[in-house]
Amino acid sequence: MVTTTSTLLLLLIVCFLISSSLAANVTYDGRAIIINGERRVLISGSIHYPRSTPDMWPGLIQKAKEGGLDAIETYIFWNAHEPTKREYNFNGNLDFIKFIKIVEDAGLFAILRIGPYVCAEWNYGGFPVWLHQIPGVEMRTDNEIFKAEMQNFTTLIVNMVKNERLFASQGGPIIIAQIENEYGNIMDKYGSAGKRYIQWCANLAETLNIGVPWIMCQQADAPPPMINTCNGFYCDKFTPNRPTSPKMWTENWTGWFQDWGQSKPHRPVEDIAYAVANFFASGGTFQNYYMYHGGTNFGRTLGGPYIVTSYDYDAPLDEYGNIRQPKWGHLEQLHNAIKAMEKVLVYGVANTTNLGAGLTVTKYIANGISDGCFLINANQSTDTNLTYNGKIYFVPSKSISVLPNCEKEVYNTAKVNAPTTLIVTKPTESIFKWQWRPEILTTIHEKGSFSNNSLLEQILTTGDTSDFLWYMTRIDLNKFRQYWSKKMKLHVNTKGHIIHAFVNKHFIGSQYAVNGAYEFVFEQTTKLRKGHNYIALLSSTNGLANYGAYFDLQRAGIDGGPVNLIGYGNATINLTSNTWTYKIGLNGEDEKLYLPSQQHSIKWFSGHLPINRPLIWYKTIFEVPEGKDALVLDLQGMGKGYAWVNGHSIGRYWPSFIADDEGCGPCDYKHEYDSNRCRTDCGKPSQRWYHVPRYFTTKGPNTLILFEEFGGDISKISLQKVSSVATTF
Repeated sequence: MVTTTSTLLLLLIVCFLISSSLAANVTYDGRAIIINGERRVLISGSIHYPRSTPDMWPGLIQKAKEGGLDAIETYIFWNAHEPTKREYNFNGNLDFIKFIKIVEDAGLFAILRIGPYVCAEWNYGGFPVWLHQIPGVEMRTDNEIFKAEMQNFTTLIVNMVKNERLFASQGGPIIIAQIENEYGNIMDKYGSAGKRYIQWCANLAETLNIGVPWIMCQQADAPPPMINTCNGFYCDKFTPNRPTSPKMWTENWTGWFQDWGQSKPHRPVEDIAYAVANFFASGGTFQNYYMYHGGTNFGRTLGGPYIVTSYDYDAPLDEYGNIRQPKWGHLEQLHNAIKAMEKVLVYGVANTTNLGAGLTVTKYIANGISDGCFLINANQSTDTNLTYNGKIYFVPSKSISVLPNCEKEVYNTAKVNAPTTLIVTKPTESIFKWQWRPEILTTIHEKGSFSNNSLLEQILTTGDTSDFLWYMTRIDLNKFRQYWSKKMKLHVNTKGHIIHAFVNKHFIGSQYAVNGAYEFVFEQTTKLRKGHNYIALLSSTNGLANYGAYFDLQRAGIDGGPVNLIGYGNATINLTSNTWTYKIGLNGEDEKLYLPSQQHSIKWFSGHLPINRPLIWYKTIFEVPEGKDALVLDLQGMGKGYAWVNGHSIGRYWPSFIADDEGCGPCDYKHEYDSNRCRTDCGKPSQRWYHVPRYFTTKGPNTLILFEEFGGDISKISLQKVSSVATTF
């Protein structure tokens, strides 16, 4: 009789043999990624699992598949998974293993960009801020402390994937992995240590033995066998650093991210399609859209600083997962046209004929395979009737016609015949009855967490555990009688991003950085007493830097000041070396006012709602409408703050930050695109609507908590449904 142990062993052996038989051999040569001996044209799209929710993942991935994608690409976000050293979180929308398995179930490949530096307009570029607090650490360079931490996390992720047998070499969907990210853009700033670091990254990747190729984007000197790849709006002119590497485009930017105070960026689909067709015409065989679905910067994940909560990115699937037309449909038709000539693109030889006036014909030829042709009109102003093989083809200016058999045009990048959709919002029947509670102001009268005789840098001090840091001191003006006057000026130099000032418990003003100049001076005249006076300065960050050489060293807060009082005769009292008392975070954060479980023990006030008062907490209960339409909060009328639904943070809001009046207007796709072109919503809030995922809600009563930092009109808030409506065909 077979024992239980023997039975289990037999089952394990059978499972191993089955998975081994399904394993794919993924390699590459100078033409393409090779899967099981076959060169492939691969079209991929970026969807970041933490910028959506698990209930959205199947629909997003299915729509991507129906849009003609072969693969889904995602980063791995270190600071989300290891917010505290050696304490990990892979739950909810951080369950990347579940996300990859859904990709696999859909029959798609996966691209895993481990990094673990990601950039991605993500807070601190994906690095946990506790790294910054380790004495002696230097990030993204040949520093033993940093490399040890990077190796620990990268190995952890690889082992998690291996344990679930998700690499293609194990029978899973992951065919490519990435180490580091866009380091070549800034490597020269790190000198020889940067070159040693990138070699170390390549060596680390190889030792992990994942059985699929590794890539390094924007890394012209990527060490073999790393494949260097291109990121940008256009990559047709990109050439790999070795003839044995395929031409790969890892980030084709479908739009652009948006900053607070900026209008909305868009990229015309005709321009994207032209760039993609030109890339494949010029020998490319792997292309990834960044983003295919952008999603939402939930919680405190947005970077920048000053990047908005929406990460819509003008992607083919909008922030809420709706299909954006005509972008989705026009690109889907392009993918079908490219796939119709896949074999000749990866096995054929390209012959290009220059016809002059910006006209070229690129023909791919291979024995036993149908030819494929691209008719290219690079002229930005002149449409043309191009004669080829005795036939006349109308090729509009700045467009490419795709002819899979070199006879019939099946697609042209400028001839858009996909439907157009409009995203509309409709109010729900939810009625908000608000309660409120003031933030209990921290002043010198109360005990802070610690004291120091200097003005500390905020990020290092807080570890970014909160956006907020209180700086508190007191001064006896009896010692400065000759300087005292009834009104004195408080002068504060800060590295930002926002400051709120209180004197003797009275709010005297706020200020925030504008136009990317995060260092600014706050000055406000205020009344002071002859005796003891108490000054409390609340410094607030709005996302940390995520890009550039030494971005991790960018400072914030009232770092070194100075802080001065300017009195009679412009005499200055320097408070910089006073004893400053500090408190990290808000009292409301300490009390966890945003959690429904805390509400029974917290006193909230009803009636006489404060309007346009800073530092106020608001609470309401609401019902979620039936249906599957996405939900958004219309926060028009509010200033700046934070929102939670049933304890889930839906991110920072700032509808009072109005976009510039200039810069919007007609968009001509025929000119080379950059992120400053084709913008809309000038003179309007940078972001008015904020995504409320149904995954965060319940069928019963739902709790909405707002913390209003600047002051706003709570009566104007509404819950709305979002839907996509076809307008033309």
